[in-house]
Amino acid sequence: MAGRLLKVSSLATAVFASSGFYLYTRQLDLNDLSVIRFGRAAAATAVISYDYLTAFKHVEYGTEEYWALKSKVHLRSAERLRDLCCANRGTFIKVGQHLGALDYLLPEEYTSTLKVLHSRAPQSTMEEIQQVIREDLGKELSELFVSFEEKPQGAASLAQVHKAVLHDGRTVAVKVQHPKVQRQSSKDIAVIEVLLRAVHWLFPDFAFMWLVEEAKKNMPLELDFLNEGRNAEKVTKMLAHFPFLKVPVIHWHLSTKRILTMEFAEGGQVNDRDYMKKHGISVNEISESLGKMYSEMIFVHGFVHCDPHPGNVLVRKCPQSKKTEIVLLDHGLYQVLQPDFRLDYCRLWQALIKGDMPGVERYSRRLGAGALYPLFACVLTARSWTAVNAGISSVPVTHSEDVEIRTNASLYLPQISELLNRVPRQMLLLLKTNDLLRGIETTLQTRASSSSFINMSRCCIRAMARSERLSSFLCRSKILFYYEQHQGILQCHLIPTPQLQRAVLTAALSHCRRAFSTTHTVFMCCQQPELAPLRHVAPFFLCS
Repeated sequence: MAGRLLKVSSLATAVFASSGFYLYTRQLDLNDLSVIRFGRAAAATAVISYDYLTAFKHVEYGTEEYWALKSKVHLRSAERLRDLCCANRGTFIKVGQHLGALDYLLPEEYTSTLKVLHSRAPQSTMEEIQQVIREDLGKELSELFVSFEEKPQGAASLAQVHKAVLHDGRTVAVKVQHPKVQRQSSKDIAVIEVLLRAVHWLFPDFAFMWLVEEAKKNMPLELDFLNEGRNAEKVTKMLAHFPFLKVPVIHWHLSTKRILTMEFAEGGQVNDRDYMKKHGISVNEISESLGKMYSEMIFVHGFVHCDPHPGNVLVRKCPQSKKTEIVLLDHGLYQVLQPDFRLDYCRLWQALIKGDMPGVERYSRRLGAGALYPLFACVLTARSWTAVNAGISSVPVTHSEDVEIRTNASLYLPQISELLNRVPRQMLLLLKTNDLLRGIETTLQTRASSSSFINMSRCCIRAMARSERLSSFLCRSKILFYYEQHQGILQCHLIPTPQLQRAVLTAALSHCRRAFSTTHTVFMCCQQPELAPLRHVAPFFLCS
């Protein structure tokens, strides 16, 4: 028996010694090991869950002592979650940043604590950056750039940006993905999913599985920098009629899935009032331009930049024209809104602006809120039910109302959780975008200004009028739509302009769903991903 024990202990010693030598020679960071990352996340989840399970045992629900204690538990749990995100980095920081942006959906203790994650993102070493560039572009830094600043201009959860100068003298920003993020992201999402399911089992009212679903869908897109470059070019063309908007030009020959090289653009963050004052930039002009830009994206085009935190929205005086510009950065995360959803969303906002309560209920229900439509209206607008009833454009935002909304985020957390699981997935990123834009407006002290409601209303009216006009046109007309597939692109004939092609496709798809039981559809000359399911459907003849 003793001999067998000696053999086992000797084998275990050999295994541990060889493992230690392997880790030492490979210079492997323990943080890269999935078991370490999972163990850390599981421990933090267990401690937070135990705290919530035991903290309120001897306190009567609804008393002042209860609410004070609950605030303390929220705060220390948020701090533990923040520390976990900082330790595990990558996907964990990204998810934490997402939660920190939900100002009017989560308790303030969480959002205020998690907001610091925007400034706590990890930095890759210069050796790691050079390795990624060498692997993806096949050349050394000196062959590609005259100069390359070692200190990054900024570091985020998935990448960091360096300033560099090309051999032709142009200054560029080089966004390089952290080398370990791609490999770790799918495992991290799986860990988060397992732990959220465990928490949901312990606390049935806690239903945040939508967070995992969004991460699964969006993370691969955000890790593909070529997708980000395409989004940047698309939004540049889409909003070309706004002279105040600047989107950096992409240098495709120096871009890959992990590297994005673009024109370098300087400016102050959109919430930096001191910078604006110093450079003679009007706060009201910036707020109005931002509102115009996002109203157009959401209501008219249904193609929405969903990460407008202050680090991604810069303001400046154009070096050439000296006019005020908004520089929009980080185009990795966009939400494409389906036509029916977008039009119902337009009608809902029109009802909220006017105080049309039957309309608010009707379109909230159509967007999936069900009986929770009063809560949905308050969450969407970050206004009290009293203000919603009166019409949000006619009632100014007060400090007491803002405090009430933030307090209710904690009070109604189970109902908010249920609501977020109920609404269409398209709505989730819109809610995050709304909260980020509201945070900017609050800092600029321009929230709920009359101009923002006017711009929103105009865009809603334009979108609805265009849809009705085109639906009427389709019903009256006899048009032959057919396609040819050439080099993977579907081409539609007898429609004169790309703009009309896009508009007719939107209206026709909506019209066909309402009016026909057959599989009729319309094609256009376009490479949009939403056409992928339609590639093998036959052409058809549409008539009244």
